[in-house]
Amino acid sequence: MQTGSTLHDDRTAVSTPGGLGAQARGASGGLLPEIWMQDGAKRVEQALVRLLCAEGGETELMPAMRYATLDGGKRTRALLCLAAGALADTPAHMLDAVGAAIEMMHACTLVHDDLPAMDDDVLRRGLPTVHVKFGEATAILVGDALQAHAFLTLASLDAPGNNRIALVRELAQAVSVEGAAGGQAMDLALVGKHVELDRIVAVHRMKSGALVRASVRMGALCATAEDAAHAALYRALDRYSACFGLALQVVDDILDATADTATLGKTPGKDAAAQKPTCASIMGLQAARQFALDLLHDAGEAIAPLGPRAERLAQMLQRANAYLLKHAPCP
Repeated sequence: MQTGSTLHDDRTAVSTPGGLGAQARGASGGLLPEIWMQDGAKRVEQALVRLLCAEGGETELMPAMRYATLDGGKRTRALLCLAAGALADTPAHMLDAVGAAIEMMHACTLVHDDLPAMDDDVLRRGLPTVHVKFGEATAILVGDALQAHAFLTLASLDAPGNNRIALVRELAQAVSVEGAAGGQAMDLALVGKHVELDRIVAVHRMKSGALVRASVRMGALCATAEDAAHAALYRALDRYSACFGLALQVVDDILDATADTATLGKTPGKDAAAQKPTCASIMGLQAARQFALDLLHDAGEAIAPLGPRAERLAQMLQRANAYLLKHAPCP
């Protein structure tokens, strides 16, 4: 496994992935988000290219896996992992691999989510969905194989056994009955029904929020055990990720109702067409927008006690806030 250089900044105690030095800092000494985010996304992309080798044998399975995973997406979950890893001084090369595993799992959930039996979408990231391009059977196998490759990546990490076990457990829980799979089942069960807001929030926390929570926690778990000595750290990270993950889904609800295909990269208006209850449909667009802004604010308060070491996590909130204000401006 390749290793990247890691710089330790004495002022912030932040481990800097990819050997980022002075060029990644502004005049005030603060980290420039556009530098480390671009570098982090590039490094995770390179890790995915290595891990999903081009040799696919006589079938379309590996090409379809690469199609589902590479050259697309904002890499938000991987960047959250990198940001939390910097807080915990996790080595860069380990974060690259863990971020890639998270992105493989995220791609798995999207491929399965797009299937005709689920949300039945024909576009993802502006391109035909995997089942449209490769066929439904191959799409099912793509999701299965990406999930397996994600766990193989974590099991093969150059890290102590206890760390690897913690990472595997965290990712497995995120997509279990208590996470994405259970959330998707609840989502399907609520179609066409009148439900209370707290029920929708519970679905969102499972279907998409659980993987966001895992992404943040896994960045720290690479190097820092969840024990009594680090209880305050994980409480802060859990509150941060709970607010951030829910905010992302609320924003997605809003954009599904208001944005065009170019902005979304997928078919707009799907929730309303499927009679799917969302935060936006229950609260109204303006209230949902404020709800998302409040959640991002609460996430910032959660990590405030961690000080400047959590700068990258704070910058992820700033990026999400800017995205919301740009694509869902106040009417």
